[in-house]
Amino acid sequence: MTVQRRGAGIKITGLRREYSGTAGTVLALDNVDLTIAPGEFVCIVGPSGCGKSTLLRILAGLDKQTAGTIDVDAKGWAVKNAMVFQESGLFPWMTVEDNVAFGLITRGVRAKEKAERVDAALKLVGLTKFRKHYPHQLSGGMRQRGAIARAFVTDPAMLLMDEPFAALDAQNRTLLQAELVRIWEETGKTVVYITHSIDEALLLGDRCVVMTASPGRFKEIIDIPFAHPRNVMTLSTSPEFNTMKLAIWKVLEDEVNRARATEL
Repeated sequence: MTVQRRGAGIKITGLRREYSGTAGTVLALDNVDLTIAPGEFVCIVGPSGCGKSTLLRILAGLDKQTAGTIDVDAKGWAVKNAMVFQESGLFPWMTVEDNVAFGLITRGVRAKEKAERVDAALKLVGLTKFRKHYPHQLSGGMRQRGAIARAFVTDPAMLLMDEPFAALDAQNRTLLQAELVRIWEETGKTVVYITHSIDEALLLGDRCVVMTASPGRFKEIIDIPFAHPRNVMTLSTSPEFNTMKLAIWKVLEDEVNRARATEL
């Protein structure tokens, strides 16, 4: 299967982020360089506190770097990015349908187009039958599918995902990983995906970026060779998968131990 790659191209050069406070200056990110091709699915792994989420927030425009540049080629796209967080963030007083439509309403999309795009997004994530439900009537996995639909409905140039499945049980996490792979194969969006899980990075990504303990730097960027379409259950039991998992862990292990030592 050939994925039709689309979305933003991203070039990060010399990125640095410092925070100043009463305890002094904290360096969160230092000298980060990365080029992401349009339609690429890049996973970023690293120990807790290494600046993964900070990097994603800067990409989203929710935070500002201290130094360095980010060039996003999103010409022709009405929406530059959309984010999916660990918690779905669905408005509890709105139905699934209204939650998904919210971004279109705020952009003044006409009623007919809005209805068509919401229908397509709900179908994409398998929530058509639950469109009139409220978030409290859904399982955690279904709420996250709603959040993914809300992100995709605006047709963003890039999708930024911050550990979106971390709070789910193992079965729901596996199902949603498979669902996300299918959706990405259909849409070919540029995706930057933060995770603590090496397994998840290998199941989803084209490349895996390993970050150092704080201050966050890119230690190694690893190509993931598995072809599409991907069956996440079949892939996760293959010898090649486990070989790559061990190789990435060997790169990451020292950084995890360094991060733990600073917490003691």
